[in-house]
Amino acid sequence: MRKYDNPLNNVRIASPCSADWEQMFGDERKRFCGDCKLNVYNLSAMSRDEAENFVTAAEGRVCVRYFARPDGTVITEDCPVGWAKFKKRTRTMATALASLVATLIAGIFAVSIFTKQAESQVVGTMYVTPTPTPKTKPTPDVKMGEIAPLMGKMVPKNDRN
Repeated sequence: MRKYDNPLNNVRIASPCSADWEQMFGDERKRFCGDCKLNVYNLSAMSRDEAENFVTAAEGRVCVRYFARPDGTVITEDCPVGWAKFKKRTRTMATALASLVATLIAGIFAVSIFTKQAESQVVGTMYVTPTPTPKTKPTPDVKMGEIAPLMGKMVPKNDRN
């Protein structure tokens, strides 16, 4: 009896294409290449079952794109190793973020403890020092009206002294 052979283990690219994936029109699973006028299928954006079914059903010339491990194994969207790396990376980032927040809170607490408080606080009735009122000069009486006409004779110059 023949052992099951995974079709993804036999995927090889005969002549690698130099076309830029980002410049092709389409989505993450399938894009159209203007150079070779074919659709390019991204096996790494498919689940393992979808990729196996696609490779098994493919006939003729098919262009594919995929990421592979150093041993040549095709990495698919639901790859357990990739998922484990994602979970580990997420856990590491969450731990780093929690550590940063804890350090920040501890720093704020330490600063608030060691900050010098006001030297003394006095509680009680407040004594108001009276401010002296400035001494003002009395204002002279103001007289208003028409000037009275001069009456009488002028005093001679000799008598004025």
